[in-house]
Amino acid sequence: MTFNDFRNGIQHAVYVIIDPAVKFMVKLGVTPNMMTTMGLSGNIFAAALFVYSALYIPKEDYSVVGYAGLVILLFSIFDMVDGYMARTANMCSTFGAFYDSVLDRYCELFTLSGIAFYFVQHGYATGAVITFLSLIGSIMVSYVRARAEGLGLECKVGLMQRPERVVLTSFGAMLCGLMAPVVKDSFSPVWILLVPQILIAVLANYTAFIRIHHVYKKLKNNA
Repeated sequence: MTFNDFRNGIQHAVYVIIDPAVKFMVKLGVTPNMMTTMGLSGNIFAAALFVYSALYIPKEDYSVVGYAGLVILLFSIFDMVDGYMARTANMCSTFGAFYDSVLDRYCELFTLSGIAFYFVQHGYATGAVITFLSLIGSIMVSYVRARAEGLGLECKVGLMQRPERVVLTSFGAMLCGLMAPVVKDSFSPVWILLVPQILIAVLANYTAFIRIHHVYKKLKNNA
């Protein structure tokens, strides 16, 4: 079983779980674009929590960071729901796909910028730089795929796609808030928030270059 097979299996299981709720929301008149917008709103709120924690919460208190991670996870579910709703309720549209893709980028820009601000405000300059690199990788993974698809090529290769990035970011923040009281005497809890960003910074940028190479081979073979 490949990683993509494993990933698709988990995604299918999630769709089975959310299917009744999605059908209920469709009956209420909820549209995929509404779900996409709510997802962005939640991620903006999560970014605001990081900023609030950086400005007004003592450095040794990571509780609000944990809440921000929970908000990211909960509202990123809307990112799964909108596409599934569009497909199952026959509400797919070109604009909907465009709107979803654009707002996904905004979600990551807001949340990762919030984390970077948190690092800067508390004096973790290296953490801010790493988070900035993870943001670059996140955007480039999606951009390379979009450019490839503009050339008529499918480009879904690589490890660090959006669901993986969301899981790492949200769980890193949640565990930071949850585990801080337990680990603070052993090491700085900020590492729990930082390590996922290191993984994203490395693997997302690696994935972007893997996709560039993939497109190069496809175009070379088609020449």
